[in-house]
Amino acid sequence: MTTDRYDVAVVGAGIVGAAIARLLGGTSLSVALLEARDDVGDGTSKANTAILHTGFDATPGTLEARLVARGYALLGDYAAATGIPVERTGALLVAWTDEQLRTLPALRAKAERNGYTACELVDAAAVYDAVPALGPGALGGLTVPGESITCTWTTNLALATDAVNRGVTLLRGHRVTAADAGPDATRLDTTGGAVTARWVINAAGLHADALDRLFGYERFTVTPRRGELYVFDKLARPLVPCIVLPVPSKAGKGVLVSPTIYGNVMLGPTAEDLPDRTATGTSARGLAYLLERGRELMPRLLDEEVTATYAGLRAGIGRDDYLVDVDVDAGRRYVLVGGIRSTGLTAGMAIAEHVAGLLDGALDLTPRPDLPDPPRMPNLGEAGVRPFRDPAAIDADPEYGHIVCFCERVTRGEIRDAYRSPVPPADLDGLRRRTRAMNGRCQGFYCGAEVGELLRTRGGAR
Repeated sequence: MTTDRYDVAVVGAGIVGAAIARLLGGTSLSVALLEARDDVGDGTSKANTAILHTGFDATPGTLEARLVARGYALLGDYAAATGIPVERTGALLVAWTDEQLRTLPALRAKAERNGYTACELVDAAAVYDAVPALGPGALGGLTVPGESITCTWTTNLALATDAVNRGVTLLRGHRVTAADAGPDATRLDTTGGAVTARWVINAAGLHADALDRLFGYERFTVTPRRGELYVFDKLARPLVPCIVLPVPSKAGKGVLVSPTIYGNVMLGPTAEDLPDRTATGTSARGLAYLLERGRELMPRLLDEEVTATYAGLRAGIGRDDYLVDVDVDAGRRYVLVGGIRSTGLTAGMAIAEHVAGLLDGALDLTPRPDLPDPPRMPNLGEAGVRPFRDPAAIDADPEYGHIVCFCERVTRGEIRDAYRSPVPPADLDGLRRRTRAMNGRCQGFYCGAEVGELLRTRGGAR
């Protein structure tokens, strides 16, 4: 039976919060996962660049460097167990100037200090052999064979589903508005009602500083950093066989060109600090900048059709590392997990492991012996077998042969399954993230009516 009193309340159901809730949910503790929005992964996590990072370019010695490397292994194993799509494309850093070329050996040495030893320096001929469509002028490169692409949507949903299956109570539509820390527990007032917990874990992403202030702190401020991106049609995919990375500079990591797990090609992101934590719209200036960079990086890409543009916000806190801290002073049992940037996709499970280590001794974290198997997630990746291509699945259930969204080959069976899952979608965007419906080149022009009806009936029959 649902209760409003728990051993632990995790605030924020993005990738990091869901990973923490999943790990704690595997113990005898009662755990609640609070999400301000109507769905999991509907904030920063949904607009990640979806790269599974080796951690080769992290700042050596930082918590981020350690957890990205550990998370790379953890998420890789978890993806294999749950069906999260991963393509081991590798990456190539391309030097376009003499200064960038001179930087490459230092980047390889940095990777080695981070424990990643597979990088190799290559000349211009090898660069163009790997990516023939690159624009003229490349002088050399650095290979990172372990970099991969994955699905941030499926990762977040798998972790949240696993948490729910382990007994975690998912409370969507619960934005925290006040916190009252007592001697034994903290009362959280939320837009969905009050929740009381012995421990509170702040994984609120863009709003982590606001929640931190409710606990009496003034130690950091989140500055939203907007990243705008172009998504090109699947016909562009042969141009980009691997992730093409810029050589980072003091101004940032720069603009990349990358294949996506869905068969598209992505160009971006920009990096613009903003005061508005809701500014997820694209801008004319940002998109114009990306087109300018795209013409330099890969001119032929700009001849391809654009499927979509989008923007995401990263939670910058003005420091070059994660901010994770445990507070047991003055009766507060409170954990801050802040400043988790785009590497949080890769590091999420390792961050959860790190938090558990900090709490060991304060809480009984002995794993339960009766844990359910990890969920098997529907495959959204083009490289895997999807239901419309699976004769056995169609024979067993004809709904997998009834295509609704022809651009993305989404079937009625998949939409039905999304609504029958432990964490069903709350709206059209949630359905998109679970099935790819209406994410194709027509953007719902053809399938909008039928998808809308299935949304209304929660995947029911016509």
